Amino acid sequence: MLRVLYEDNHIIAVYKPAGILVQAGDRKSGNLMDEVKKYIKEKYKKEGNVFLGLVHRLDRPVCGIVVFAKTSKGASRLSEQFRSREIKKIYIALVEGRVSGTGDLMHFIKKDPDRLTAIVQDSPSADYQRAELSYRVLKSGDKTSLLNINLKTGRFNQIRAQLAHVGHPIIGDKKYGAKTKLSEGAIGLCATEITFKTATTDELKTIKIDYPREWDLMLI
Repeated sequence: MLRVLYEDNHIIAVYKPAGILVQAGDRKSGNLMDEVKKYIKEKYKKEGNVFLGLVHRLDRPVCGIVVFAKTSKGASRLSEQFRSREIKKIYIALVEGRVSGTGDLMHFIKKDPDRLTAIVQDSPSADYQRAELSYRVLKSGDKTSLLNINLKTGRFNQIRAQLAHVGHPIIGDKKYGAKTKLSEGAIGLCATEITFKTATTDELKTIKIDYPREWDLMLI
């Protein structure tokens, strides 16, 4: 059942469960875009193809808020906000190791197209893009921590790669060296908040959800 978090004439925001693709890939498994198109088609009794603009993505094992455009005007307005970094995105991450306080991470990232991973380094060089985020600890145990993350740039696998680079891989993220397992097809990363301007006005709209509460059981 599709969980719709917000909808107006131009924009729709929905919840993406972990393990679901945002957009159709090579596999024949279901994807979020098709589910949203089906919802719009049935709700508004639309004939023919349904327009749905993809303006950002979440990695397959990540859960949380995904925003789509229902019209070309919505797509243009949202895309411009993403390009100019006007959109604020907050994530909650469950990571390995004890983290305390607050901090900022700034690295340089390049996508490895063969391994489909992000390569992280501390110094700038050709083909590497600047990657920034800030974090604050919400809860912490001796072996695991729950972080609130303000994503300042949107690079490939950025949060996953940066946290692993500083020794705190996201729980369940074997791709980046995590040793602790989570549920099948999921990692401990959830997009919990997004703020954007609506397509026809300068009104700021903030959508929030909670992180999976079962993560609290892993704070040991």
